[in-house]
Amino acid sequence: MRLAFHIFISTLLSLIPIVAMSENTTTAHRPEVQKFINLMVKRHHFQKAELSQVFNQVNKRQKIIDAITRPAESKPWHQYRPIFITQKRIQGGIDFRSKYAQTLQRAEETYGVPVEIITAILGVETYYGKHKGNYKVMDALTTLAFDYPKRGKFFLGELEQFLLLAREENLEPLSIKGSYAGAMGYPQFISSSFRHYAVDFSGDSHRDIWNNVDDAIGSVANYLSRHGWQRDQAIAFPAHITGDTYKTYLDKGIKPHTTIKKFGESGVSIDTELPTTQKASLIALENRSQPEYWLGLNNFYVITRYNHSPLYAMAVYQLSQEIQQQGDQETVGFKTE
Repeated sequence: MRLAFHIFISTLLSLIPIVAMSENTTTAHRPEVQKFINLMVKRHHFQKAELSQVFNQVNKRQKIIDAITRPAESKPWHQYRPIFITQKRIQGGIDFRSKYAQTLQRAEETYGVPVEIITAILGVETYYGKHKGNYKVMDALTTLAFDYPKRGKFFLGELEQFLLLAREENLEPLSIKGSYAGAMGYPQFISSSFRHYAVDFSGDSHRDIWNNVDDAIGSVANYLSRHGWQRDQAIAFPAHITGDTYKTYLDKGIKPHTTIKKFGESGVSIDTELPTTQKASLIALENRSQPEYWLGLNNFYVITRYNHSPLYAMAVYQLSQEIQQQGDQETVGFKTE
């Protein structure tokens, strides 16, 4: 382990009362946690005593379990959209785009991901860094790994990744905060995403998505690029529906699966000319009166690799459109004056 991690553990050892280490009061002595600690020692050569002291400071949080059982993505579109497509968030995106224009443009040139998409993801995830989360990541991941059986295996893997991340990046694991699901920093990367896709975009030889906006911007762009973003390609189009044949496409998933030609033959059309061989997916968004239909292309699917909900991807897309359109109007107005 690196020096800061050792110093952090040593400090804990000196501060923790002996009574706090009794078997009945410490997280570390839960059998399943002990099994995990032993795995980390064997697989990654952590020191058992040091990990035990970390887990002695970890608490199960019922609020975390409550939060993950009622995600925003479970809402219908007409309730979900107003959370993210607001004038304040649009203006925040315009201001963010202006403030970090040089870095955003460099990210677009490097990775092919539009400035507005990068900005919108940061806007949806953390309101451009204002809401990065107040839960200790160790509390979140430990609670979900051992007390949320529905996704325990996934979060156990993320807990493993987080401890590796902390060691590699010379971070104090108990000091890092994030969302109720353990997502971190401006872009809300989970631990495995950080290890695979976070980049040093500022050139200071350190990946910092918590405080370094350049790194956050570059990391979002790299993530989308690595998941197959296609430079200068469209994302989604409103669809017009006739007949009932379209219903057979609604259960085929978000990944593009049917050609534009086939959709046209099935009563699904758009107002834009696209190659007839291009594939798309049909997306239905629940509104109060009747559904809203869209054809999602490859880049729409790529956004869902960030968050698998089509509601999330559509919110990102529509927010990006508003930021671009209203931001460009502001720029034109300023130049005119």
